[in-house]
Amino acid sequence: MVSTFKEQFSTKIPGFIISLTIGLAANFLSEHYGAPAMLFALLLGMAMSFLFEDPKSRPGIEFTGSTVLRIGVALLGFRIAFSDVMALGWPTVSMVALGVGSTILFGVVVSRLLGMSHRFGGLTGGAVAICGASAALAISAVLPKHKGQDQDTIFTVVGVTTLSTLAMIIYPMISGFLDLSEAEAGIFIGATIHDVAQVVGAGYSISPEAGDLATLTKLMRVALLLPVVFMFILVFRKSPSEGKKPPILPPFLAAFVLFVLINSFVPLPDLVTENLTAFSRVCLITAIAAIGLKSDLRKVMQVGLKPVILMVAETAWLAGLILLCLPMIG
Repeated sequence: MVSTFKEQFSTKIPGFIISLTIGLAANFLSEHYGAPAMLFALLLGMAMSFLFEDPKSRPGIEFTGSTVLRIGVALLGFRIAFSDVMALGWPTVSMVALGVGSTILFGVVVSRLLGMSHRFGGLTGGAVAICGASAALAISAVLPKHKGQDQDTIFTVVGVTTLSTLAMIIYPMISGFLDLSEAEAGIFIGATIHDVAQVVGAGYSISPEAGDLATLTKLMRVALLLPVVFMFILVFRKSPSEGKKPPILPPFLAAFVLFVLINSFVPLPDLVTENLTAFSRVCLITAIAAIGLKSDLRKVMQVGLKPVILMVAETAWLAGLILLCLPMIG
């Protein structure tokens, strides 16, 4: 039994090392050129997708794109503490929850109107509504396997990362044009921009107060990852045509809950939580590199205009709703 385990593990090493190397290269490029690391990892992986055809590297790439991905998502729980989220106050929490829920519903409805699957609408809506690429990976991990799933995930990651980068530049200007206070600008940015890094960049470009509030508001959205992913599990378990049903509470999601509870009620040193969240980021970047390696760029480029329209519409919906609600929580 031990020898069998060693054999299975050894077959995964080459593909894992390839994915990790691409992930580290992406992180290096991100630090030196300022673009999102996940986008670099995805593009580098896609450029080297011929490696997936090698039988020696395929098992490790498959392992990295699934198991390592789930480890990274589970460790996101160490980003969240209930006390931080509740510090925002119930009006802000309610507004953020409304933004997340309505954006996912909007994505599902509009995707059907555009002739696309409700599954794709939910995936893109969840990525826009919660935390960008990380949410896309978490939601994709619990969706039943289907043809084109990797392409859907890749397009969502590329789209949400691109839109998040544009929002980081544009939303502070919108805040200034609308004459929002520093507090209102921080909440607006934290409740609308997709990825955490871009939220931080946009918030602190306005002021330290706006940056702090933007980060806290963003953490509230990240905290909603658990109920949203659980909702996806329940929805697709009820649908007989969606392939193999996922378990009610996958192990990685149970670990996510446990880590949130630990981070909320156990006084962990900052160094521990910082290292665990950094490790989570490495896992996610490595996993997205593996997903890129598994992908056919030609198929991704054939998605057409409709998915682009969908993601832009979801982004505009979320921003418009939050701007409409901001005066009500003052």
